[in-house]
Amino acid sequence: MGFYSKARQPRPSIDDPSVRPRRLALLKAATINLLMLQCLFLGLFCYIFGSLFQQNSHIHNINILFVDYDGGSIGTAVRDAYQQVKGPSFPTLDERSALVYPGSDSIDSAVCNIKFWGALSITANSSNQLTAAFGGGSAAASYNNSDVLTMVWNEVRYPTTADSAIYDKMATLAEVARVAYMKANGQQAIQLVNSSDPAAIAAYSNPWTLASVNIQPTSQGSRLIYNTLVIILILIQEFFYLGYVNGLYLQFNLYISLNPHRIAIVRQLISGAYTFVGSLSTAGAIWAFRSGWHVTGNQFVLTWMALWLFAHLNFLVLDVFTVWISPPFVPMALISWIVLNVTSILLPFEVSPGFYRWGYALPAHSIFNVLVDIWSGGCNPQLYYGLPVLFVYEICGLVLSSIGVYRRCHYAVIKQEKDEKAYHERVMAAIAEQQANQLPTEETVEDSQETGTPDSELEERGVQRRGTLTAIPNEGEVMEAIRREMSRPKTETSTGRTNNGPCFDLPYGD
Repeated sequence: MGFYSKARQPRPSIDDPSVRPRRLALLKAATINLLMLQCLFLGLFCYIFGSLFQQNSHIHNINILFVDYDGGSIGTAVRDAYQQVKGPSFPTLDERSALVYPGSDSIDSAVCNIKFWGALSITANSSNQLTAAFGGGSAAASYNNSDVLTMVWNEVRYPTTADSAIYDKMATLAEVARVAYMKANGQQAIQLVNSSDPAAIAAYSNPWTLASVNIQPTSQGSRLIYNTLVIILILIQEFFYLGYVNGLYLQFNLYISLNPHRIAIVRQLISGAYTFVGSLSTAGAIWAFRSGWHVTGNQFVLTWMALWLFAHLNFLVLDVFTVWISPPFVPMALISWIVLNVTSILLPFEVSPGFYRWGYALPAHSIFNVLVDIWSGGCNPQLYYGLPVLFVYEICGLVLSSIGVYRRCHYAVIKQEKDEKAYHERVMAAIAEQQANQLPTEETVEDSQETGTPDSELEERGVQRRGTLTAIPNEGEVMEAIRREMSRPKTETSTGRTNNGPCFDLPYGD
């Protein structure tokens, strides 16, 4: 097998005295780093699993408004049913007077303004209309079982949670209430039913069907990743481009060639342009796969702008990480930042342990609430805290990232001075070594005089007459000696101060 022939060249045995110290150092470093990474990821797994732990037992923290405009037997059946299903895994039914919420508009406003996750109302005079429908005739023909119990909710606000914890639970409550109604009023109702009228029989067998008023239906498949993979990919996208930007600056030696304030300005312009295009791509992908989702062009532009702000502030945050955190810990900081942000929006805080409410301070939680507000036409009014949180990260990131440019330039110049000094010292050492190897001895010159060797031949051999203390070696040999010196591995260790962050080779370069 002729490939990789250099790899099969003889090497010292693992038991060689020169290898043993490096072997022990390798095992020590590998063990320490193994423990560090295991502890980090164990902590992150525990953190994210803790936010999901026993979420069903926290469903009672979701509050549902209940208003009974009827005041009859149907309302009594709903209350009895709620007492049967009430528990930690069922939303809390918060009954309010019809005087406080006099109509459907006030109920819609309460849900839209997120005072409640949803609302359940009983239409006025429903009990009397149902009783009349049992008798048949025009009352049975005009009876609408979809106009008895009405639920108002906003599916775009954590769609998976809303489907299971609100819609499904209220549908269950409506069915249990139907059974409770029949238990309480079934004997009387069966006596009133006109068995010869199909409409009366239909009213008796199915007295009501839960009607749904969904502020923003969100049933497309891609909704499952709006609060997970979309956020993760945005963060990873900024990290990789940050690596390319850092590699670009190092490749062209810009930290020692330009003024720091110009570097900071251009760097922010580059990052702004990149995140501008990246956020457009993300918003475009969301819209391309919205699958019948009823959103407008204005909402698209607002989504684009919101994602642009979120992407840029994360570029700045990651840049700050790479400036002020030691390089070996930057990947750990990145994965921790991703997990913390995603965990803050996996579930509503109502169904997570109270500890996780500190996630209000994370940008991912703010941007998701801003997006929900945009997508539902303002029915998630949390901009009063969401936008300030995002802008705080943006402003602090701009300041610290700009200071980081000065830091990089400062240590880049120091490193250049050290490299130049080291280069000069190695060149002088190489020249001195070459001169020492080629300097003729006194005996050599005397022997040449005794044998009568011509001066021209001595010059060709690099030898001078006695009395000349310096010999000029061949230029090619000097350069070869310098090359050998500069190719020797450095023995000094890096202080870590020249931290330029992640630097990736450019797919397309100079």
